[in-house]
Amino acid sequence: MTATTPPADAPEIVEVDLRDPLVAAVLAWLWPGAGHVYQRRYAKGALFMVCILGTYFFGLALADGKAVYASWTPTDRRLQYICQVFVGAPALPALVQNYRVMHDKVPLFGGLMAPPRQPVLPNAYDELASWHEDYNKLWELSTLYTLVAGLLNVLAIYDAFAGPVLPAPEEETERPPPDDEID
Repeated sequence: MTATTPPADAPEIVEVDLRDPLVAAVLAWLWPGAGHVYQRRYAKGALFMVCILGTYFFGLALADGKAVYASWTPTDRRLQYICQVFVGAPALPALVQNYRVMHDKVPLFGGLMAPPRQPVLPNAYDELASWHEDYNKLWELSTLYTLVAGLLNVLAIYDAFAGPVLPAPEEETERPPPDDEID
């Protein structure tokens, strides 16, 4: 049996060593881009790290870290946090803060990522309402930026797990000659 060489115009086959895809996916969730660095895809890892974390931290800063918090109370279900937590480790302090607030402890880090205190009595001070008033449109933008960063990291996690999508090689088919070559 003889080995055949591919034609000169054949596309180059790219092989990517994904190492352990599950480890890469977990690392990509913990810190955006870390899974790609683990796979030695340094440029892609740096791109994801800068873009996703830049988007997340910019959004976090817009509302002084208040738009990222975990809360599952009947009056405040923070469903946005489900998307925000896909950024990984940078969003995890919100879980610690939620635990502390729910157990009547003082939040850490000056209240960064702590859920708002719930009003006990009707017409009592409503911290969440004051945040909306204080930050106005920045509150919504902050939530949006951090949410989008989490969703973008879902794509990066998938890329770390499954690898890049490469186009399928084109098969040679019988094609009719162009019109100008017909006699």
